[in-house]
This record gives sequence, structure tokens and C-alpha cells, in this order.
Amino acid sequence: MIESFFELFLSRYNYWMAIILMLIGLYALIAKQNLVKKIIGLNIFQTAIYLFYISFAEVRGGTAPIYTAEGVHALYVNPLPHVLILTAIVVGVSVTAVALSLIVRIYEEYGVLDEDELMQAVRGR
Repeated sequence: MIESFFELFLSRYNYWMAIILMLIGLYALIAKQNLVKKIIGLNIFQTAIYLFYISFAEVRGGTAPIYTAEGVHALYVNPLPHVLILTAIVVGVSVTAVALSLIVRIYEEYGVLDEDELMQAVRGR
């Protein structure tokens, strides 16, 4: 029983790594007060989602989905998650760029990067 659990655990290590990365990113989003650290946590969380989603594409014994000679049968890896993740990466980089530019503007206006200090500065105006 225990041996089969460890075998299952070790055979699915990519899912466990995705869960660990999600928890690290979620912790950074919730616990950190610095806005830049929150953006870094968001990027870690996004990376975990990419890893998790790409893990679904893996097929044991699968090959790249390319043209094979007629009559040759092959087991292919699913290309759809890869395509969707490429789009998600572009969106993630754009969101990060906009968020960092907003953080720069906030720092220029209020001189703080801490969330609590920012709320006090906004209320004080």
C-alpha cells in the first residue's frame, strides 16, 4: 500500500511541483505588502499554471505531432495545451509590464511601494 503510494507520488512529480509553485505564488500574493513582491508572486503562480497545463499534454510513448509516412501509426503528444500556453505567456508578460508600469507611477506619485502605506497616503490626500 505504502509502496504504491510512493510510486504514484514519484510518477506524478510534475503535478506536485506545480502545486508547490502555486502555493508559493499564492503566499506571496497574500502575505507580502510590497507591490513588486506581489507581482513576482503572481508570475510564480502563472508559471505553476503553465506547468500544470502542459503536464496534461504528455502521453507516454508519444511523439511530436508531425507528418509521418502513410500507413505508419504513431501516438502523438497533444499540441493544444502548448499552443494555449504560448498565448498565456504573451498575456502574462503584458500583464506584468502594465503592473510594473503602474507600480512605477504609484511610486512617483506617492513615494511608497508598501500596500498599507499606500492606502494611508491615498486617504491622506
